[in-house]
Amino acid sequence: MPTYRIRDAAELLGVSDDTLRRWVEAGRLHARLDDGRQVIDGAELAAFARERADEPDPNAGRLTPTSARNRFTGLVTHVTKDTVMAQVEIQAGPHRIVSLISREAADELGLEPGVLAIAAVKSTNVVVEVP
Repeated sequence: MPTYRIRDAAELLGVSDDTLRRWVEAGRLHARLDDGRQVIDGAELAAFARERADEPDPNAGRLTPTSARNRFTGLVTHVTKDTVMAQVEIQAGPHRIVSLISREAADELGLEPGVLAIAAVKSTNVVVEVP
C-alpha cells in the first residue's frame, strides 16, 4: 500500500503542509510514523480527497467559472499602461507570467504591483483575475 509524506500529501490536496498537519491533529486524517516521518495511507488520502471534493467550495462565487485549467496565483510585480493596452507581469512562485490586456480591464481590476492576482492560462491566451 503506498504512503505519502505530509509534504507530498499536502501538495496533492492543494493545501499547505501546516493545513494538512492541522487536519491530522483534528483527526480528519490519520498519520503514522515511518522512519521518523509522518505518512498517510494512500487509500485514506484518496478517500479524503474524494470527500473534500464534495465539500462546498469556500471560493464559490468569488471567481467567474472558466474553462481554463491552468491557474497561477501570484503577485502583480509590474504594470505598464498606454491609452489602450496594459502589460501585466505576475510572479507566481518561480513562474513569471506576462499578459497583455486592455487598459480598461487593468483599471477595473485595480491591477498594480503588490495586488494578488490569478493568471488563468488556456492555449496561448492569459486571462487575469483577482480573487
